[in-house]
Amino acid sequence: MERAIVHMDLDTFFVSCERLKNSELEKKPVIIGGGDRGVVASCSYETRFFGVRSAMPIKMALRLCPEARVIKGDMDMYSKMSHMVTEVIQEKVPVLEKASIDEFYLDLSGMDKFFGCYQWTNEIVDAVTKNTGLPISFALSTNKTVAKIGTGESKPIGRLEIQEQNIKPFLNPLSIKKIPMVGNVTFQLLSRLGVRTIQTLSETPVEVLHQLIGKNGTELWKKANGIDDTPIVPYSERKSISTENTFSQDTIDVQNLRSVLSGMVEQLAFQLRQEKWLTSTISVKIRYSNFDTETKQCRIPYTSADHTLLKYVLELFKKVYTRRMRIRLIGIKFTGLVHGCHQMDLFEDTEELISLYQTMDKIKNRFGTGSVGRASGLLR
Repeated sequence: MERAIVHMDLDTFFVSCERLKNSELEKKPVIIGGGDRGVVASCSYETRFFGVRSAMPIKMALRLCPEARVIKGDMDMYSKMSHMVTEVIQEKVPVLEKASIDEFYLDLSGMDKFFGCYQWTNEIVDAVTKNTGLPISFALSTNKTVAKIGTGESKPIGRLEIQEQNIKPFLNPLSIKKIPMVGNVTFQLLSRLGVRTIQTLSETPVEVLHQLIGKNGTELWKKANGIDDTPIVPYSERKSISTENTFSQDTIDVQNLRSVLSGMVEQLAFQLRQEKWLTSTISVKIRYSNFDTETKQCRIPYTSADHTLLKYVLELFKKVYTRRMRIRLIGIKFTGLVHGCHQMDLFEDTEELISLYQTMDKIKNRFGTGSVGRASGLLR
């Protein structure tokens, strides 16, 4: 049976959410970010015409497009809208993968005998826009790679079907940059060898690519030839990462407990960023010396930033620790995970803070997770 895989992507998601709040922003150049010293989290198509792009310093973006309106991001709103879209799609499809806060994969394989897959997808998209007011693009094909590339080519508000016999003609003339796993380093390496289009890449011997790039060379060759057997991973809010600390001696030292929590948050946040996750739900658990266990949780805007997570964790700890009794164990769990980029939620932060996170992560990767950290987490 031929697979029917759909990739859906909300068009300029953050900008579209802001335009729902303020219709005066329609068709105007808009930048979502955190002020003059921040970076561009998202931007409208009107600004992209001038060369503005995500992760660019806002000062540089405003030099390229002085007329742009800069709006501080509202991750709480974006998270709620993302959950709304997820619920609309989830009601209508057999298998859904939430790839990030604003993109989804659907497996409609076998649905053709009941209902045309393309028509079915159109109706889902219409339902999303009707229920949320957000514009969304999609592409339908036989695998995730071709569908994702197709969505990018169809935007904005695109609806595209790429049947199996049309995959090669569709991919061949495109730049290798369109392949999801091709970053700047790989692009520059292949460009120097004259490999700039997907057709040229698909005709390059796989052995040569393996020698140049390693094991990723084989995967890259497959994608260039429209081959991708990656399954759709069903979306589930149950995905989580967690950590617990059982003390050698029961403690009532609140300052030390807050220090331990700080270190635990830093450890989990680093893991989130390494695996490219954002969390939307935090749980804090304590176990008293008499083995009574209490838990508090709260839903938050998607994030993977230490300082944001720590603020919520300390608030939850204050709410859950209600007895003047010694504590035996303390734990933190992050759930409601979706794939996403660390910078996505840093609307209030500066380039310096973002660079600090990136530098600390590099140090931890090279020298170990304990090589650098917050002073508040080292008191323990």
